[in-house]
Order: sequence, then C-alpha cells, then structure tokens
Amino acid sequence: MVFSDLFFLYAFLPLCLLMYFIGKPIGWKNAMLIIFSLIFYAWGEPLWIILLIDSTIINYCCGLVIEHYRGTKLAKVGVAISLIVSLGLLGVFKYTDFVVENLNAILPIDIPAPHIALPIGISFYTFQILSYILDAYWGKVKVQHNPMKFLMFVSLFPQLVAGPIVRYGVIEKEIDDRRSTAEDISQGVTRFIVGLGKKVILANNLYTIVENTLGGNMETLSVFGCWFGVACYALYILFDFSGYSDMAIGLGRIFGFHFNENFNYPFICKNITEFWQRWHISLGSFFRDYLLYVPIFGKRRQYLSLFLVWFCTGLWHGASWNYIIWGLYFGVFIFIERKIGNKRMRKIPVVLTHLYSKLVIVLGFGIFYFEDMGRLGLFFKGLVGANGNALTNIAVQTTFMNNIFLFAAAVLFCFPVIPTLKKWIVTKANGAAISGTAQIVCNVVLLAVCSIMLVNNTNNPFAYWNF
Repeated sequence: MVFSDLFFLYAFLPLCLLMYFIGKPIGWKNAMLIIFSLIFYAWGEPLWIILLIDSTIINYCCGLVIEHYRGTKLAKVGVAISLIVSLGLLGVFKYTDFVVENLNAILPIDIPAPHIALPIGISFYTFQILSYILDAYWGKVKVQHNPMKFLMFVSLFPQLVAGPIVRYGVIEKEIDDRRSTAEDISQGVTRFIVGLGKKVILANNLYTIVENTLGGNMETLSVFGCWFGVACYALYILFDFSGYSDMAIGLGRIFGFHFNENFNYPFICKNITEFWQRWHISLGSFFRDYLLYVPIFGKRRQYLSLFLVWFCTGLWHGASWNYIIWGLYFGVFIFIERKIGNKRMRKIPVVLTHLYSKLVIVLGFGIFYFEDMGRLGLFFKGLVGANGNALTNIAVQTTFMNNIFLFAAAVLFCFPVIPTLKKWIVTKANGAAISGTAQIVCNVVLLAVCSIMLVNNTNNPFAYWNF
C-alpha cells in the first residue's frame, strides 16, 4: 500500500483516523497505530510482517540486555547481536544477488543467484532500530521496557516504508504523552496534501518524460534529449521522495508526532556539501553520527571515514554498482570542497557556485538512473554528442513543448514559494484569517485534482519503495 492510492486516501486512512480518535487513552491510540501499521505493512506481502516482528523482538531484548549489563562486556554483546542480526538480515535480503553476481564475474564459478524478494522498507526500519540500540548503549535515550511501544516505534506506518528515518529520541516522549491539537491536525493535513500534490501532479508526470527520453535508445537520443531527460529525472526524484516525506511528516503531525524534516529545498544549495545538508537529511545525519567518527584501525581517519560514509550511502540505495559510484561521486566533490575550505568557497561568485552545484547534482542523478553500465556510458557520451547523436530532434522538441509548463512548475517549486507566499499573506491586514481560508480552499482543490488524476492511473512509480 502506498499513500498516493485511492484506497489508502478514502478507506484505510479515514478508518484509521476514526479508530484512533474514538478513544482518548494513550494506550488505545498506541494500540490502534500498531494494528493499522501492521495491516499497512502486510497489505502487499503478509509474509514480511514476520521478519519485521522478529527483528523487533530481538532488538527489544538487546536493548534490555544493554540496560541490565550497562558498563560490562555483556552490554557490548547486546550491541553486537543487534548489529549482526539487523545488518545481517539487510545484507541477506538486499545484497545476496549482488554479491553472487560479482563473484561469478571475477571467479571461475557459476553460483545460481537466489533472487530473494526484498521486504519493503527494510533499509528504513533497520536503521531506525540501529539508531535506538546505539543511542541506548551511549545513554542518549532510555531503554523501552514495553515491547508493544517498541513495536509501535519500529512499525509506525507513516514513515515505515519510505522514511524519514525517525530516531527513537525524537519521539521518545510522544510515545507516552502526546496531543493532537487543532493546529497539529490542520498543519498535518496541509503537509500531507502538499506532499500528495508533489507526488501525483509533479513526480508522476515528470517520470513519463524520463521514460520517453532516458528509457529509450541512448545511442540515438539527442544531446538536448539527454540533458532534458536527466534534469527531469533529478526533479522527479526530488518531488517523489520529498513528497512522500511530506506525507509522512504530515501524518505524524496528525497523530501528535513531530518528525524531523527530511528535505529543505536542496536544489537552492550553493555547493555539494550544502546539498547533502538539505537532501535526505535523516540518512545523512545517520551516517554522520554513527559512522563518520568511528575509529578505523584504532584511529579516527578523517578522509577514509568520509569515503566509507559515501560508499555506504551509495550502497544503501541499492545493490548495484551505479549506486556505489553515485555515492563515491558525491564523496569526491565533498572531499574537494573540504580541501578548498569554507572561506575560499565563499569567495567564489555565487552564480558560479550555483552553476557548479547544479551541474554536479544533475549529472549525479544520471549515474543514479542507469544500473546498466553500458547505457550509463552511452548517456555520458550522448551529453556531448559523442554517440554521433544530433543536437536535438523533433520528438524531443515536441516532448519539451508539450511539458514546458510542467517543467517550469517543477523548477519553480524547487524554491520556497509556498512558505514565502504564506508569510506575505499573513503580514497583510487580516492576513491570518485570509491565510487560513486560502489554505482550506487550496487543500480541497489540490486533493480533488490529485484524486481525479489517480483514477485509472497506471503511472504511479515510487523510486524509494524498495530502499
């Protein structure tokens, strides 16, 4: 089940909200969230709910061991068991085929690839569990004694399958004591509908352009077609993933949870370091806090740790070499920016830094798109016409003109247009009342447009579904 689905919007979610708010005790509300979260997760493939629950039980017990034997070697054993089980399950389900295929390629062997199906959201809930275990070991959070509350933390459906990666410390107090105020519900509904609009109106239609350009014959795709296609793909990933993050944060707000932001207008960045401070913030902060400063061979090695982080960032996104290359690609530019230094970077004209950063980002998403290395090579050649391809052609020109307003809107909404407009309205006479009325009207219209577009819609992809 996905958020951008009519069944979720008009059946699952209304029933969940009804059952959640019908009872006042926090125990009732938590129970409803657990039940509906497990139903949500089991909807596509009921078998994987067993894996989720087993992982929850094992790590719940590891947390108790850490607390009971704090300061002893047994506490470290608890951490080790959690790491081995959690990362082991992630490795088996996500990377077995990748390892087998590469072993077959470099060794004179022919091991059949098992083709294990990937449980949805396993990368997200695994990292949430690990953040809890490590924070509990370091004393940053209290160990959860109630297994059902811990299960709710792991399985909470708003962020279960697509993030953001919510750390236990962020919602620790809200598990036991939270309120859904009128403002929470209003802001949560608005945030959800805005995210839905990003996904249905912008991302889904941008992906159609991507399929018609980058999804075709790369040898004959024109130079303009390559650039236009990869620009649309970068915008698609932004609105697809940030749209889901908005919906998750909005749903959490309705239920009284305050998740951290996951995207902060990343395409307005002036360099690559800033881009990754604004893009998928929950993943970047996870690697920064739990991996960047880990001693390697007994010492903290700044640049080795940096490239380890970016190797893992790429690998987290998928079991394919293009994702690893993509991660290391960004790691190289961040390394260069660190060597240059912040003071020197600030002296570079802003226009040049914006051009540099957007070029690096867009080309990076080209690497992200092509899992086939041969097609990736043709893409880079096509960018400069090295395939013998034309500068442009009628097909791409027609596609561009037919979608020029969609592309312009996507570029426009890369900027904080809505917050700026809302702030401007509020500063005017009766601005708060006007803003509130406008918000309601916009929500109703946007929801109606998205619902109409979802009727008989077969083009509803989600890039981060399996991450």
